[in-house]
Amino acid sequence: MIKFIVPLLMGISSVALAAPGASPATVATNKALAATLAWDDRQDFDFAARGFVAGPVAAVVRDKAGAVLRDFGEDAQFSGAAPATVNPSLWRNAVLLAKAGLFKVTDGIWQVRGYDLSNMTVIKGKTGWIIVDPLTTTEAAAAALALVNKTLGARPVTGVIYTHSHADHFGGGLAVVTPGDAASGKVPVVAPAGFMAETIAENVIAGPAMQRRAEYMFGILLPRGPEAHVSSGLGPTRFGGGIGLVPPNDSIAATGDVRTIDGVRFEFQMTPNTEAPAEMNFYLPDFKALCMAENANGAMHNVLTPRGALVRDAKGWADYLLQARRLYAGKSDVVFTSHFWPRWGSAEVGRYLLLHAQAYAFVHNESVRLMNNGLNGPEIAEAIVLPQALGRAWFNRPNYGSLKFNARAVYQRYLGNFDGDPATLDPLPRGDVAVRYVAAMGGAGKVMALAQEAAAKGANRWAVTLLGHVVRAAPDHAAAKEALAASFEQLAWQAEASPWRDFYLSGALELRNGVKPPVAGGLNGIAANLQVASLLDMMSVRVVPERAQGKPFTVALVIPDMKERHLVTVANGVMIHEMGVGDAADATLTIPRLALLGLVGGRVKAADLLQAGTMQISGDPAVLQRLLGLFEPPKAGFPLVTG
Repeated sequence: MIKFIVPLLMGISSVALAAPGASPATVATNKALAATLAWDDRQDFDFAARGFVAGPVAAVVRDKAGAVLRDFGEDAQFSGAAPATVNPSLWRNAVLLAKAGLFKVTDGIWQVRGYDLSNMTVIKGKTGWIIVDPLTTTEAAAAALALVNKTLGARPVTGVIYTHSHADHFGGGLAVVTPGDAASGKVPVVAPAGFMAETIAENVIAGPAMQRRAEYMFGILLPRGPEAHVSSGLGPTRFGGGIGLVPPNDSIAATGDVRTIDGVRFEFQMTPNTEAPAEMNFYLPDFKALCMAENANGAMHNVLTPRGALVRDAKGWADYLLQARRLYAGKSDVVFTSHFWPRWGSAEVGRYLLLHAQAYAFVHNESVRLMNNGLNGPEIAEAIVLPQALGRAWFNRPNYGSLKFNARAVYQRYLGNFDGDPATLDPLPRGDVAVRYVAAMGGAGKVMALAQEAAAKGANRWAVTLLGHVVRAAPDHAAAKEALAASFEQLAWQAEASPWRDFYLSGALELRNGVKPPVAGGLNGIAANLQVASLLDMMSVRVVPERAQGKPFTVALVIPDMKERHLVTVANGVMIHEMGVGDAADATLTIPRLALLGLVGGRVKAADLLQAGTMQISGDPAVLQRLLGLFEPPKAGFPLVTG
């Protein structure tokens, strides 16, 4: 049977990292960067603290089994001057994000910040709370809502808004609204058009690989501290627990669409293919408040996230920021976002949106200019520099997204990974390259010596290039692993972008302690919302081609509760499926959607479904056995450094 690989982000025990200390080169690099930063600009310290109402109800939040989901006491270590092992810009980011609690945005609007990667915004309606972006997990949202009700007075949830299709903005929905109240329409649950399709697509087709990389990107396997995870760039850390999904019952289709939810007027701006494929901003005329979702932030964002996703449209992103400025800045007293802190004053809202838009436009325009002058992705990344007026704005600093990574992403969006050099048209696999590379340089000992010389001079980028080949060519070379881990640490401690720091440190952890298995769950709240076509898409990418050879066969899936019929065809090593096709099949399986999800997910057995009368089979039952034997689950916890 196929197994779903959907993360539950439970409490994870971390392994301490070896940390001999920052090298002289790391200290010098961080000192040089610090000299270029606008330390006299203290505006964010005012904005991040303004409106504080109350701290967390409990210092430590645990699940039913006692595992720690969020320890707010850890946040106290992020204060004072930057230690030698943290980039000073990233340390500033960690200090600002470490204050957790309930904050007033303006009369009638509050945010719970510092609990999770994202913010939960609470708007006071006539009779209850309207919740915007209920955090990543059920437990996080429950803790946040408990703080709101304890501090401001208990009220029912009378509306929910998902600004976009990323899990840290809908995953806690089950804590604020029941599926029944959403399905009946009793509580409006509003999202941008395409929300469900994009949510399912990101968590199903490439979900296992993305989740593995996300563990490294967000430092999920790392402890928190000055030598390990200090900030996620957008928020302090992930809150543990289970991700769920309450499907929306109302979709926003166009800019200018309006809704009144519990007496509060909303005017929406659609921003597809910006930070998320399905995303929207909104304006609250009664409050003179603008919500920019995740399209505007307190740091540069990702045009391509290191965990993996579709490449975002940097030009379109800039255009939507400019549109929001024209539509709303002049009539907004405050702008708030799905991460970071609000900004107050119409002039500040306009300045913020303009400089943010110019930064994304510059990344796009300069990357394309250099591309058209013959530079490839890495060369563009090495050459590009934000103009000083943009780079000195703290909300354009690369604490989350990286200028280099974004420049390469623009190149990839237009030209792909191939750089036009015939030598890279058909590259050798990395393991083969490593063996040949080490042999050509005179063996592992010679390469190690060169790497150690490079590291001693602070050339850690070259050192990790050399050592990476040794580790792949000689997987049991303990000295090479340790040397590579040590160079990763130095690069981490220099990194201004949190994802880069956490990737480097997670790579070091893998080298020193082996591959840590992912925390995975079964058929959770996201998977339970899979439509049959999406389920079949997932199954299709898990077919082992050798098992799908031989005599072709077809299976019809009749889903009575959805009034759907899907024809699955297996031939020539591939599985394809079509909906609404009435062709005869070798076997027909009649089964409700949820039962099919349970069967494919391994939660129920075919014999039990047949005995209960929930499932019926007609035609050749052996064909169904052939179908179920085609698949292999994704490899859990595959290595990213040592494989």
